[in-house]
Amino acid sequence: MSDNINHPPHYQANGMEVIDVIEAFGLGFHMGNAVKYILRAGKKTDNPKEDVQKAIWYLERYKDVM
Repeated sequence: MSDNINHPPHYQANGMEVIDVIEAFGLGFHMGNAVKYILRAGKKTDNPKEDVQKAIWYLERYKDVM
């Protein structure tokens, strides 16, 4: 059974969850969100382009605050 609160399927792949990748690499807010949207692209919705655009938005924002 899927647990959409604690372990949503669109954030999992090959036994790993996106949060684990973000924490393992010590990514901050902006980079973590960019990775989240890249890794879930096309899995939560049928529009992967939207997820990629969100990832780019976070990367651009990070670049602006560096």
